[in-house]
Amino acid sequence: MSATVTARKADFPIAILGTGFAGLGLAIRLKQQGREDFVVVERASDVGGTWRDNTYPGCQCDIPSHLYSFSFAPNPDWSRLFPTQPEIWDYLRGCADRYDIRPHIRFDTAVQAAAWDEEQGFWRVQTSQGELTATVLVSGQGGLSEPALPAIPGIETFRGAMFHSARWDHDHDLRGERIAVIGTGASSIQFIPKIAPDAARLTLFQRTPPWIMPHPDRPVRGWEKRLFRALPFTQKLFRAGIYAFFESRVLPFTRKPDLMKAGERIALKHMREQIPNDPELRAKLTPGYRMGCKRILMSNTYYKALAAPNAEVVTDAITEVREHAIVTADGTEHEVDTIILGTGFHVADMPFTDWVTGRGGRTMADVFAGSPQAYLGTTVAGFPNLFLLTGPNTGLGHNSIVYILESQFNYVLDALRVMRERGAAIVEVRPEAQERFNAAVQKQMKGTVWTTGGCASWYIDRNGLNTTLWPGWTWDFRRRTRRFDPAPYVLAPAPTHDPEPQPAQPVAA
Repeated sequence: MSATVTARKADFPIAILGTGFAGLGLAIRLKQQGREDFVVVERASDVGGTWRDNTYPGCQCDIPSHLYSFSFAPNPDWSRLFPTQPEIWDYLRGCADRYDIRPHIRFDTAVQAAAWDEEQGFWRVQTSQGELTATVLVSGQGGLSEPALPAIPGIETFRGAMFHSARWDHDHDLRGERIAVIGTGASSIQFIPKIAPDAARLTLFQRTPPWIMPHPDRPVRGWEKRLFRALPFTQKLFRAGIYAFFESRVLPFTRKPDLMKAGERIALKHMREQIPNDPELRAKLTPGYRMGCKRILMSNTYYKALAAPNAEVVTDAITEVREHAIVTADGTEHEVDTIILGTGFHVADMPFTDWVTGRGGRTMADVFAGSPQAYLGTTVAGFPNLFLLTGPNTGLGHNSIVYILESQFNYVLDALRVMRERGAAIVEVRPEAQERFNAAVQKQMKGTVWTTGGCASWYIDRNGLNTTLWPGWTWDFRRRTRRFDPAPYVLAPAPTHDPEPQPAQPVAA
């Protein structure tokens, strides 16, 4: 019998895609464990993910600064309770420098495809700078990374300026222009008050009005910063208090949606105070669905901007875009100079699933068939050695995604430990375990505000399932991901090559 030849070694044990909170955070945790054998692939020339790319006026997080940051990299110097985009980006760049992550990053390297090599037992990642191979692949591509563009007849014929809020054209002067804004998501609510005062006319084309609460933002006081610097445990306590408050909001979202009525009363009062003399406008801006069914937004300036004499809210559907105008279903032609798309992102239909290929040559998009599913939102059957950060059903409507990410970091790191201790080179979740988990998630989703609230939202996939959000307590997600349990997985050795290849046998769990 001829000698067995071991498969060739991958270029890297671990490859991470993206440098937002997800990819950068896992890279930092690997460094904290003393690991230097990983590579991070980034399509841009700097770190930051969505907080690098979204530079529209007024861009701000709706989770407080001290919670929307890494617990292992606290920042005592946040300037505001709710951080703005430039400050979050500075924080992430500072983390990359503080933990010496930049030498591991391949900047200006766009991932074009990733395929599991069955014979070699590793991932082949095709990039704009050539191929690299990795035993373990971690996707840190968040759900708010790929802008969604509307399919409106004639939109390609528009001769004015047009851009998505996530690709803001800062060189284009909006002063004195007739501006059309399409969409009423979180981005539009923030940038409209910034650009409306200088516009000759701002027309908002609204399909569904959002629920908007008063914004509790304020500057962080000097004594608070000094206290956090001198006594770091006080910042941990402050963070814990914010977490507990936001976590308590899970009850009206998941267990008792009727509790949202109290929030609706606050929001309607807020609208009346901001728009006291225009009942017709208030009627256009009043949602017809239960609060929480779509993302709850916060602003103290949005309603005032729309109540200004140079603003108009159009609720008739857009039927066509012409060279210099937008036409609505009532036949009105609205002449505009610039169109700004506040139309959100691809979330349930994540574009990267089209170019990730697992066992049997099947893409992740084919496997998902419109409804993304993973085990604990992190691993996918048929895709060995692949971990998703902010994967299916890990999004939140009530708390900080950074908390979920840190839970996933723990899970991935412990999975790597188990693989190392058991001599396994391949780990793959069993299909039946994944199916049981997702069936339980969808059962838990029933009765939540997202399924009973009477609205259509980007949380829902094309098959009518909420495959975006975690339907429960975040501490429960952390409990489930605290340790990597090998029982739902197949752990296997690296493949070998011999004249008559045999299927890899599972390593005893």
